[in-house]
Amino acid sequence: MSGFVIKGVNFKRRGVVVAMLASVALAGCGSIGSENATDGAVQAAAVDGAIEKPNLKLGFIKLTDMAPLAIAKEKGFFAEEGLNVTLEPQANWKVLLDGVIGGQLDGAHMLAGQPIAATIGYGTKADLIAPLSLDLNGNAITVSNKVWAEIKPTLPVEGGKIKHPISASVLKPVVAKWQSQGKPFKMGMVFPVSTHNYELRYWLAAGGLNPGFYTDGDVGGTVGADVQLSVTPPPQMPATMEAGTIDGYCVGEPWNQAAVQKKIGVPIITDDEIWHNNPEKVLGLRKEFADQNPATTAALIRAIIKAQHWLDAEGGKNRPEAVKILAQPNYVGADEAVIAASMTGKFTFEPGDTRDAPGFNIFFDKFAGYPYYSDAIWYLTQMRRWGQISADHDDQWYFDRAKAIYRPDLYLAAAKKLVADGAIPAGAVPETDGFRGEQSGFIDGISFDGKQPNAYLAKFPIGLKKGQTVTAAGVK
Repeated sequence: MSGFVIKGVNFKRRGVVVAMLASVALAGCGSIGSENATDGAVQAAAVDGAIEKPNLKLGFIKLTDMAPLAIAKEKGFFAEEGLNVTLEPQANWKVLLDGVIGGQLDGAHMLAGQPIAATIGYGTKADLIAPLSLDLNGNAITVSNKVWAEIKPTLPVEGGKIKHPISASVLKPVVAKWQSQGKPFKMGMVFPVSTHNYELRYWLAAGGLNPGFYTDGDVGGTVGADVQLSVTPPPQMPATMEAGTIDGYCVGEPWNQAAVQKKIGVPIITDDEIWHNNPEKVLGLRKEFADQNPATTAALIRAIIKAQHWLDAEGGKNRPEAVKILAQPNYVGADEAVIAASMTGKFTFEPGDTRDAPGFNIFFDKFAGYPYYSDAIWYLTQMRRWGQISADHDDQWYFDRAKAIYRPDLYLAAAKKLVADGAIPAGAVPETDGFRGEQSGFIDGISFDGKQPNAYLAKFPIGLKKGQTVTAAGVK
């Protein structure tokens, strides 16, 4: 077995480094103030060791926020790091998740909720980690032309255009009317633990509409629902709505702009208007893969960070080139005009209503790549809010789970190497204990402090309260 040298000491790469990294990870699962800190020797081992597995296969779903993977491939960042990467589109999020867990994929462009849910055993059980966040924002909620025609006359106008953001409360008369006619109001999202599910639920609840609760063993989440939510793969969203199966949906781009282009629906709100600069996708890996391949993992993270930096460089000067790359059939495969409608600093709500949206997709700026513990905790609070986590837990439970899944130690080891090499600026790496400060910017005006998850849950008018559980008969 080959080795490498740190300060004159020869280490056998696999066994020693894995043991050291494992001990570091365990040390990071303590109290709220402790980062998953690694000492300099371990960081150097992970960053500078020989690549254990140069040939990798990564999965993705055909969405524009897979861009860091496509750019890392097409601009040679994977190759610079000694990696030969195959990018393989997946049919849906379940297939992608199973591929990572089963080892058919070495990693993936993944819903942030997927490694969290798998690690806590919701839906499936596997030890997955998220050593890097891929982006901020990038989603929207679209309604059908039929729904838009009913609500548009009721909306205030400002400067000749519909005033934004639009509250879900405007749907309440429509939902009530349809219910009186025996017709349920149905909306689509991409996966039960997707950001889209939680954003759609957040928006609906903020507007006074109950999106329903999950019970043990029930992945429908429709107990007590005013609006029925169901799963549809992202590329199928427009056709499913056009067929009348759903009346609206929450999805990433380009599938909201596709509805505009096809003139079958209108995006009513972006996720940035629901939660300003919200975290989105992550790089998902098996914990075992990262433990056994520390140098490969570090190289993979470095390549993706370089791609994120390229995507946001100089106010997005590279975005037009990124659009052309993403339009290729082996990546997103949508028309360039549809992808450009959201990827180049603009967002179209309906024909004639295109607005500036410079932050619709953020890949590198605002520390977009750093995997904050508080981001993981927000997802966990929403799982508890809607019954996917069926029992109460103290705050430390949330901290421990977040630190087991989100791995800023791995991110920092890679990012600091890039800073040392002059590939990214030092100011692009945050100085933090792993938690964002208290965050505002939510459509309902409720602030979020990741260090107080139970206090946060208690603020919501709609959602499970401490001591409550859900049965098929309702909340008790």
